[in-house]
Amino acid sequence: MQKITILCVGKLKEKFYLDATAEYAKRLGRYCKLDILELPESRLPEEPSPAQIQQALDAEAAAITAKLPKGGALVALCIEGTPCSSEEMSRKMQQLAVSGKTQLTFLIGGSVGLSESLKRRADWKLSMSPMTFPHHLARVMLLEQIYRAFQIRQGTKYHK
Repeated sequence: MQKITILCVGKLKEKFYLDATAEYAKRLGRYCKLDILELPESRLPEEPSPAQIQQALDAEAAAITAKLPKGGALVALCIEGTPCSSEEMSRKMQQLAVSGKTQLTFLIGGSVGLSESLKRRADWKLSMSPMTFPHHLARVMLLEQIYRAFQIRQGTKYHK
């Protein structure tokens, strides 16, 4: 069984995000072992300087690195990543599993993104869209797409 870890910067607070996350986590339980790890987001002033943003990214990168599971593939969600269709994501996840990378870790940065060091380290840079979404919503969208990827693989009617 594939093991999927979602490492996120920021804690979900809104009930609708928590409910959606719980629903997809429940659905995914029959297809993979899912872990969602939340890390604290660095506090920034209202209008942070580039140096303050970099300092926050570095601190968050250190916290993420300390929690990374050993082995497997690392997927960084970032705007400069490659967008893909749901079918392509399903194929890519299947290819990684077949190649022995049964541990798949997705990284979702905080409100200022992910550090360049984490992006360079990633096996796959994934863009969900050229649009900007709140990172909490990105978590729900990612969970849905992971669920959809398994549904595509199984040939169910969920993906139409």
